Amino acid sequence: MLTFLGFIMIFIFMILIMNKKLTPLTALVLVPVLIAFVAGFGPDLGKMMKEGVKEIALTGVMLIFAILYFSLMIDTGLFEPLVNAILKAVGDNPVKTTIGTAILTTLVSLDGDGSSTYIIVVAAMLPLYKKQGMNPLVLTCIIMLSGGIMNILPWGGPTARVMSSLKLGHTEIFVPMIPVMLIGLAWVFIVAYILGVKERKRISKHGKYTRYNPQDIVGEVDPAMRRPKLIIVNLILTIILLVVMILDLMPLGIAFMIAFCIASVINYPKLKDQQKIISKHAGNALSVAGMIFGAGIFTGILNGTGIMQAMGNSIINIVPQSWGGYLNVITAVFSVPLTFFLTNDAYYFGILPVITATGHQLGIPPDILGRASLVGQASHLLSPLVPSTYLLVSLAGVEFSDHLKFTLKWAIGSSIVMLLGALALQII
Repeated sequence: MLTFLGFIMIFIFMILIMNKKLTPLTALVLVPVLIAFVAGFGPDLGKMMKEGVKEIALTGVMLIFAILYFSLMIDTGLFEPLVNAILKAVGDNPVKTTIGTAILTTLVSLDGDGSSTYIIVVAAMLPLYKKQGMNPLVLTCIIMLSGGIMNILPWGGPTARVMSSLKLGHTEIFVPMIPVMLIGLAWVFIVAYILGVKERKRISKHGKYTRYNPQDIVGEVDPAMRRPKLIIVNLILTIILLVVMILDLMPLGIAFMIAFCIASVINYPKLKDQQKIISKHAGNALSVAGMIFGAGIFTGILNGTGIMQAMGNSIINIVPQSWGGYLNVITAVFSVPLTFFLTNDAYYFGILPVITATGHQLGIPPDILGRASLVGQASHLLSPLVPSTYLLVSLAGVEFSDHLKFTLKWAIGSSIVMLLGALALQII
């Protein structure tokens, strides 16, 4: 029953947002509350939602101030040299632009933090997409495909969870996955080329895309807010922030909060200018924060009711015992829906140990199953349970439902390519 409720909940949510009947925020809150209330969990809903919001609170704070910080830096003109350099390299060629997007995302993703990657790449590339009249969904698609592959880095999250859950090191889990990641990135570059060619043909036939959202991160340029003389100071401050983030010297939300306050005072000493910056970008920050806390309520109810654990166990139990010898392949295949419908914590700390215990009885080593469980990460970032996904669509000014429909087939393709690559190289 819990499994049925879980899939009904997610199915209703997906239908509502993909058909644009509700916003992601209202769907994230109302759908699980309604389902849980009907299922008899009404008295405990408050506690469940509170726990879910508490779990996501620091992430929400981080995204609010990350948006404010990088929006301020865009206003000052920090990214203009990078944009001009990329523009000079790609010219007015959509194919070069899409491939450049894949390259830049791959490089920036080396820090392992999806949120900062999204902000930096969108800030650098969206002006080029606007100049060339390209569809911003192409931008969000390529960023998410590249980010999904690079998310497998040990400091990215999923791999660290696998190593922690199975008590294994990076040499057993991550190092063998490097060739598979390279195969996945090759696929991303092929997709980028295909999408670039499609955009070039569409533009030549139907003209440039013009329906951009004025609320995206780039927005309207205000020359009065530019601070070209402070570009070195702003660059140093941003580098220090990235170092703090990579070395994990303090909680990221606190680091962005401090950095934003310092940057505000340095660049805009006048109080009215500081207020102008906050009011200009408050809508973006609030929009993302609302969806993040909505996702906290969604996952809080899934966890509190036991629905998430039941969904994972039920999917495992549908596999016939006679297929046990193929548990490695089954794990890789099912990692795609499991990491999409469950959070990484629920999957890697709740479901993966059950899979490895089964594998132990069948003589399948845990490191093989651990690597197999990472194949689905190529599609994971599309999940409505991933907070940073809402940040990406908000920055680029696209609808979550449009992004999901546009990117899903390419993301599933990434998972299939990585699965075939892992099997061919005998990684899993």
